[in-house]
Amino acid sequence: MPSALAALLFLGLSLSQGTSTQKRESFLQSPSVWFETKYPQTLSKPVIWVKPSFMIPEGKLAIIWCQGTHEAAEYQLHFEGGLSAFKRPKSPGMSNRVKFPIPSMTSQTAGQYRCFYRSGELWSEPSDPLDLVVTGLYDTPTLSVQPRPEVISGEEVTFRCRLETATSTFFLLKEGRSSRPQRRYGNIQAEFPMGPVSTAHRGTYRCFGSYNTHAWSFPSEPVKLLVKGDAGDTTFEPTEHTSSDHWDSYMLTTEAQFQEDPVLWGHNAQNLLRIGLVFLVLVALVWLPVENWLHRKKLQERASRASRQECRRFRAQSPGEMTERCSGHR
Repeated sequence: MPSALAALLFLGLSLSQGTSTQKRESFLQSPSVWFETKYPQTLSKPVIWVKPSFMIPEGKLAIIWCQGTHEAAEYQLHFEGGLSAFKRPKSPGMSNRVKFPIPSMTSQTAGQYRCFYRSGELWSEPSDPLDLVVTGLYDTPTLSVQPRPEVISGEEVTFRCRLETATSTFFLLKEGRSSRPQRRYGNIQAEFPMGPVSTAHRGTYRCFGSYNTHAWSFPSEPVKLLVKGDAGDTTFEPTEHTSSDHWDSYMLTTEAQFQEDPVLWGHNAQNLLRIGLVFLVLVALVWLPVENWLHRKKLQERASRASRQECRRFRAQSPGEMTERCSGHR
């Protein structure tokens, strides 16, 4: 058992030294970050994102997520600069995020959101802004591409988005998670020139008319751009799946991807380290009395065997005698 305790102590010291080394390396790499982490005036900003997309059709559900730290006691969601909702974690210390559902998206709930969290008396910095757009308002625009939807790499094309309802702002989006909307201005119609195009421009496009930054029309019908590659490439097929059934404005996702905060990950690692050390100590405390009992039992069995052997030798030497000493070993 002493060897086991020594091994346990050595493991604990090694892990503690590893943690200290990591903290020291963190300080050397970025003293300002280390100081703000150890002596925060305000807490690090949370991460905010929305599911299923930043574009939500009118009347559909949207869920805003805010992630802080496991020590957070309260979260606040701000809409257009004012407090919109607040929440406390159901299981403090067990989760580092909360959700704020928007049951039915409207033009009144579309806009810019930020979130904060509180730990003790300190509040975090505001999260990055999250802009939610409501779609499916008013009319449906029409989208076309000139000079034709099938072109050769190196040519130039122009998408035209037209909406009869008076509007001056248009957005063009390419299907795919990495897509970002392009904005153009025009009276009833806007043009989106591209070129020289390459095979990277292959895909399905739709456009929207906008009545303000966060209120968009229905999506246009899809337009597929097919681009032929180099001279040896004879196919115009797009590299992406372009079935019209695949497109769903409700699932068009260009929301910010969730990323683990290194500070949060550091807290998680330290908590796991503490839990592991506590577990090892509990195992040692349970094993110590068990090993002591097993050791005493072995000693008793050894003494009993030695006593029986001595009695057998005594009886062999004096077969006619029975002494009190061996009477208990018959």
